[in-house]
Amino acid sequence: MPFEMYNIMEEEEYEYQAVDLPDGPCFCPQVEFNGNPDSLYFSDGVRRIDFILVYEDEDKKDFEKRHTIQRRMRRREYFEASLMKMGIELEATPSVLDEKLTFVKVHMPWDVLCTYAEVLHIKLPIQPNDLSSRPSAWRYVSWVTKPFNPSEGRIGKEAEFFTAAFEKDRLDNFFVKDKDTFFTQAMRSRMAFYILSRAPYEIRGSIKKFGINKLLDGGVYRAAYPLHDSRFNVQSAEKGCNSERFLLYEEWAHPKSFYKMQPLDLIRKYYGEKIGIYFAWLGFYTVMLMLAAIVGLGCFIYGFKTQETSTWSKEVCDPEIGGKIVMCPQCDTCKYWTLNSTCNTSKKLCIFDNFGTLVFAVFMSVWVTLFLEFWKRYQAELEYQWDTVEFLEQEEPPRPEYEAKCIYERNNPVTGVKEKVPYTACGRCFRISLGIGTVLFWIMLILASIVAITVYRLVVFITFSAKLRNHNLMDFEPIREYVTPQMATSVTASIISFVVIMILNMLYEKVAIWITDFELPRTKTDYENSLTLKMFLFQFVNYYSSCFYIAFFKGKAVGYPGDPVYLLGKYRNEECDPGGCLIELTTQLAIIMGGKAIWNNIQEVLMPWVKNLIFRYCTRSGSEKVKPRWEQDYQLQACSKLGLFYEYLEMVIQFGFVTLFVASFPLAPVLALINNLCEIRVDAWKFTTQFRRIVPEKAQDIGAWQPILQGVAILAVASNAMIIAFTSDMIPRLVYYWSFSVYPYGEHANNTMEGYINSSLSIFNISDFKRNPRNTNILLPYNFTTCRYRDFRYPPGHPREYEQNAYYWHVIAAKMAFIIVVEHIVYFTKFILSYVIPDVPYKVKEQMKREKYLTQVILHETNLKLVTRRLKPAGGDDITSADAEMTKEEMEMNPKTQNN
Repeated sequence: MPFEMYNIMEEEEYEYQAVDLPDGPCFCPQVEFNGNPDSLYFSDGVRRIDFILVYEDEDKKDFEKRHTIQRRMRRREYFEASLMKMGIELEATPSVLDEKLTFVKVHMPWDVLCTYAEVLHIKLPIQPNDLSSRPSAWRYVSWVTKPFNPSEGRIGKEAEFFTAAFEKDRLDNFFVKDKDTFFTQAMRSRMAFYILSRAPYEIRGSIKKFGINKLLDGGVYRAAYPLHDSRFNVQSAEKGCNSERFLLYEEWAHPKSFYKMQPLDLIRKYYGEKIGIYFAWLGFYTVMLMLAAIVGLGCFIYGFKTQETSTWSKEVCDPEIGGKIVMCPQCDTCKYWTLNSTCNTSKKLCIFDNFGTLVFAVFMSVWVTLFLEFWKRYQAELEYQWDTVEFLEQEEPPRPEYEAKCIYERNNPVTGVKEKVPYTACGRCFRISLGIGTVLFWIMLILASIVAITVYRLVVFITFSAKLRNHNLMDFEPIREYVTPQMATSVTASIISFVVIMILNMLYEKVAIWITDFELPRTKTDYENSLTLKMFLFQFVNYYSSCFYIAFFKGKAVGYPGDPVYLLGKYRNEECDPGGCLIELTTQLAIIMGGKAIWNNIQEVLMPWVKNLIFRYCTRSGSEKVKPRWEQDYQLQACSKLGLFYEYLEMVIQFGFVTLFVASFPLAPVLALINNLCEIRVDAWKFTTQFRRIVPEKAQDIGAWQPILQGVAILAVASNAMIIAFTSDMIPRLVYYWSFSVYPYGEHANNTMEGYINSSLSIFNISDFKRNPRNTNILLPYNFTTCRYRDFRYPPGHPREYEQNAYYWHVIAAKMAFIIVVEHIVYFTKFILSYVIPDVPYKVKEQMKREKYLTQVILHETNLKLVTRRLKPAGGDDITSADAEMTKEEMEMNPKTQNN
């Protein structure tokens, strides 16, 4: 068990403390490179390399302090001696290109592999899967999908086995065909890293320092990584090498394979379950996006086709209607303007604000439920196939950083045994409180930036209005039609908002990591979950706050021309276009989504490629020399310590854009689909060609991202319903369309949209202005005494002038009713779908039960009966009849004897 293993390791470390260390730069033997660039073995060609350590010979550096060099050498010597004492075999080889570098090769013998396979609860095959597979319902159309599958001649189907957690004492019960291949290279690398993370490098009294990560941070080692099995574009000539990296590049990462499905089993075998589950989720998400993209594209085409025939946009553009409607100034220094000056904007708005958008928003609410439910089923299949069903139920080992800080003692509530912890109860509360306070501070900083951008909008809107509404620019047709003050302000503010978002992200990222390190989570899963929550909360506010402001706050508290609302007592609140703020929300989403995708691709593709190119250029003097496999990998980029964290974060933020604001931007799924099709191949190319091989890790699911996705899906229903109700102009149009009375300021023909523009604009007497707007150099069709503004208020001269009229309250009631009805219908549908669709397929449940039964029979009952059978009665050597019956029972229950 893990706790027993830790005690053994502590005893070994204590004993080793008293051992005299021999003199010399390294305890492991040093050999020269044998000239085989594809070799994955020690110089003897027998022992396989499971890990590589790289250090720099400090003796060749004159500028460093001598005591620092000696301390690093002592720590490296102690660390390597500890590894050898724990059974690890080492071999050092000088670099071919740089005489300062030395590569230490790590090999794990068979006994060590068996020991740590048991410690890590690695599941290994006990018997081939004997359950008859049911024919798939899709077998008749398999010829359609066959061209999209990876080449069967290169990537064969993995054999299916029933598996069980490895136990060293029951080795005979496991399906060991070949000791060299029984543990895959990913398993070997994982076990090697586990040992490297816990081997001591310094012990002073009761203080222990251990772990390869600390040595890397301290400069004792330059790098630590497992080896790729070949070059990515050339198949290995090494005997017995499967060249899985080459296969992954050809069938997965190469641009010519963009249309093929992902070879998930090979990805999992080569990179581990954690990488495999990420690409499985990304691929599943992309496939589901195809349906959403098709419907969203159809909604966009419908809006594009109907923009010219929309009664609302035609009335705005009509010189006899929109051309004669004089609009009130939207700021204190702005001028009067005619409604038809927003003709182009109104047409664009009709593309996104139509009845098809309503249908699409409801569809996306159902789609997100289907996505999450079907992903649970698919994830359950992968959990069983990849032996991660009981991963979280097993004891996960503590992080080395946690163990190194354990100085206090407490009683374990489960075992009742005293154990060491890094902090007291008060210390833990302090650490958590500091983390919460820091996150809240940064969230408030984001809100302050939103206020600053809002002030920018107000100031720039006044400036653009003064420039674009003067006599000269009004005569210039392109400027007059396409560059409205609202559009110019929205675009520039969106760009500035995106820049601020990216700057705050880079700053907060370092703060979040520092806070999480300070909190000292016990396990790596706890660490990732804590960091995930901090980063997502921050980025949720950072990315979405400007969109929420435009959707739900802008133009909602502006008063009316005679009594406007001022921000900070100085700046008049900005108003929406007469058609609403939906077009501005669409612009904001398009800029942020597009800019984020471009920036991420630059970071993920261009930066690693440029760094590798520079590194190869700096070492070009030795380019003609034959480089060993470990030195070729050293020239690649090191993977981030956080692994896939940023990949998940990028996709979850995109998922929020696709679901939270899809009512305003039906093309969001299309953009997300295009981005994801590139993202899969970009990530595959990056991991396969530009980065060192990632240390394989076990993972049961996508972790804390699963509840985050569920929370976003729930919020998306309310968000889209409120966008349709309060941001778009759909509900007022529906109220007008279905009303049977004549509202003020316009004649309403029953069940038509004629006269809606006139009905949706209230009247204001310009003599009631408290601050008289300037009216010079403006071209208007006639002399006027009133102007119009977007609201539903009584006209001047009415007993309740400038108060909300009955139409206003009818619209508010319709909006609230719409939100309640849509939310209840969608949530009820989500509940029904969640109940009807089981999380685990029936076939997988059967296989799991069969596997548990075989594990119990083979590993427990069989051995128990073998022990009982060997017990002989006193005074006799023969087996009794009861023993004979037990033996017969045992043979019947053991599947291996049945097969014989």
